[in-house]
Amino acid sequence: MLKSKINITLDQDLIDFVKSYAEYQRTSVSEIFSQFLLNLKRTKENDPTEIIMADPDFRESLLQTISRIRSGKVKWHTYEEVF
Repeated sequence: MLKSKINITLDQDLIDFVKSYAEYQRTSVSEIFSQFLLNLKRTKENDPTEIIMADPDFRESLLQTISRIRSGKVKWHTYEEVF
């Protein structure tokens, strides 16, 4: 997908927060905004994915999994080991 730039104006404290948050999450500010806007778009379009993501238990499990992957604490298995 072709990407383009967009300029937005935010309060400095919000800019500082999002930069710090992005660094802590090992992602980019751009990715944070992209995910937020995709979530907003799915909600607006009544995407069934939103129903799954809205489930608090699923969401928490997903966030924990992402955190474990980023920290390197996940042990990967081959297809043969799993099946």
